[in-house]
Amino acid sequence: MGGFQDVLASVIATIEGLADRPNVTTPSGEELRSQAQGIGTKTNLGSYNYSSVVRSRSAGLTVYVGGPEVLQESLNPRQEEILDGLDEMVALVEAYVKKAPLLRAVRRMGQNDEFSPLCTLYLSSYRPEVVRLAYFFHLALFDPDGGEVGPKMTLVDLPEWQEKDRQILVFPEIATTYVLGSDYYGEIKKGFLRLGMWHAKRQGMLGMHAGSKILKARGSDGAIRRYSMFFLGLTATGKTTHTAHTHGLTEDGEGIAIAQDDVVFLREDWSALGTEKGFFLKTEGLTPDTQPLIYHAITQGDAVLENVLVDYDSVVDLGDLTLTGNGRGIMQRTAFGDSMGPIDVPPATELDGVLVAFITRRNTVMPLAAKLTKEQAAAFFMLGESVESSGGDPRRAGMSVRQVGTNPFIIGNKSEEGNRFFQFLNAAGDRVQPFLLNTGGVGEVVHMDDGKRVVSQKVLRVEIPEMAAIIRGIARDTIAWQKDRDWDLQVPGKVEGVDMTKFDLSGFYDEGQIQTMVETLRKERREYLNGFPGLRPEIVKGAEF
Repeated sequence: MGGFQDVLASVIATIEGLADRPNVTTPSGEELRSQAQGIGTKTNLGSYNYSSVVRSRSAGLTVYVGGPEVLQESLNPRQEEILDGLDEMVALVEAYVKKAPLLRAVRRMGQNDEFSPLCTLYLSSYRPEVVRLAYFFHLALFDPDGGEVGPKMTLVDLPEWQEKDRQILVFPEIATTYVLGSDYYGEIKKGFLRLGMWHAKRQGMLGMHAGSKILKARGSDGAIRRYSMFFLGLTATGKTTHTAHTHGLTEDGEGIAIAQDDVVFLREDWSALGTEKGFFLKTEGLTPDTQPLIYHAITQGDAVLENVLVDYDSVVDLGDLTLTGNGRGIMQRTAFGDSMGPIDVPPATELDGVLVAFITRRNTVMPLAAKLTKEQAAAFFMLGESVESSGGDPRRAGMSVRQVGTNPFIIGNKSEEGNRFFQFLNAAGDRVQPFLLNTGGVGEVVHMDDGKRVVSQKVLRVEIPEMAAIIRGIARDTIAWQKDRDWDLQVPGKVEGVDMTKFDLSGFYDEGQIQTMVETLRKERREYLNGFPGLRPEIVKGAEF
């Protein structure tokens, strides 16, 4: 555990016995619901809306504490400062949690007999309105009945901590997180899932920031086939949108069964353990036409909303982003009705195949979809290309970003993650088919002006129904694939329900612009992947397309 043994020992001592202290209460789920509704705004949908002070994750103030296995490879802006003051901060927290009024809530991550961690939240109720966070946590995970299989994980959240000292301290080796100075629910959600992925990795699994589902689709030969499908993508790229979408698979015998929308624990046989019973979804742009399942779920009375604009007459306005572009809702799995299936996904051998989709969001020269080789898929796993969103770093929203596994919550060696993903692909043989899906579009021309990102050309975006049609074509195996004009990739020639010709690059750029953007992107990718020591050479070579 490196040079942090004393700090970790202090944290363990703080946590042990905390449940029995006189300043700690453990309300029931009904008590949390009653208290939360008492401070919320009831909307015209029957749900309750809440407002937080902090409206996105404090990614730049999150540090991992422990031995060489867990230390972050690159420094966050204040990492050195935070680590230098770590002893004092841990001592302050230890003293404070003995005085502050704390709520305690206990839930279970997952519903299986192999890896289902017990999650304990200690939340300061110094500001009574933050009881909503304990209620959200109760909605998100499962009842702890039946014990736990896996590590016991703890998160201490002190929202009232001074703004100047806001920080998220993660202690993976002792399965504990301190959230200091944030009342954003995403810190609690990801705090537990981050620790879950770390401990799953130590048991030979791979924690994936991915949605999962089962598809039943009728092929061109008329036979119904059953696939699992995983969507890997950063926040706000369409991961949840397409996880919770029918894709128009509505013919007799077809259908979907949603498993999870955010994080799964993948095993080498391509089975996956689920984690949550409540989906924490972005509400921006939700309409009944483009995302009917999610829109229906958010209109159910047991949904809760966070930082969504509600007017003077209690009417929800999902299109008004005045407060934030990161409005959220927690919807229960039951709200998705017949479209919801078990949270776990069976092994590849019990299905007709596995479809893996890497969701990127680029607006220039990447095709809308591509069929990938195993090497290309592993390269895209490492590249994790997308754009930053308001849910991650609002200051960089819209800017290009690379995140291994499209997973901002990886603890430890990132090359190990890519190598394990490639290992899983090879173990599956032909049962797994990976794809690239670009939920962005084409037409963007970007330049920097005084440090600011300026888009000087309008983008033609792929609409949700169009991407749904592409996924439907993949599932039905009706897409005619052909070699791309610029990339060594197989891309759709014709897709039923999509006019692919309108996305032709020649309608937006001259040939010189296209080649410059392609070569620039190739060069960036090579340089990026060469920065991962220990990454298998086949993966690095996989980016040469």
